[in-house]
Amino acid sequence: MKVILNADIKGTGKKGEMIEVSDGYARNFLFPRKLAVPATAQTVNELNAKRASAERHEELERAAALEQKAKLEACKVEVKAKGGSAGRLFGSVTAKEVAEAMTAQIGSEVDRKKIVMDKDIKTVGDYEVTVKLYPGVAAKVMIKVSEA
Repeated sequence: MKVILNADIKGTGKKGEMIEVSDGYARNFLFPRKLAVPATAQTVNELNAKRASAERHEELERAAALEQKAKLEACKVEVKAKGGSAGRLFGSVTAKEVAEAMTAQIGSEVDRKKIVMDKDIKTVGDYEVTVKLYPGVAAKVMIKVSEA
């Protein structure tokens, strides 16, 4: 019997897959627990529509990430921090401060968890950080740290 899985089942398949199982397994285990539905013409069409919708949604998210990448790479973000002598800062510039500066200067929201910094910024100067916007889409942004 062909069924479409509603959940991941170890040893059987992943959610959304159409698989062939024995009649007894389907009637006695999968259907009562609502882990699968019979693969009728209607359910197959619904599955295909869901897949197409998910692909379209993913495509839109990727396009938005590419647009944001272009915005981020086009400008130089300036972060002001309190500093002492010889260009050293009191403390360090964190990803949170960088994200706030990007949001204020660019106008689009940037999550601090998506910012990857190689090392802590403890001195005044120019630095390059990576912002992971979407799987496979990352922007290199120049950060200018200056004393406040």
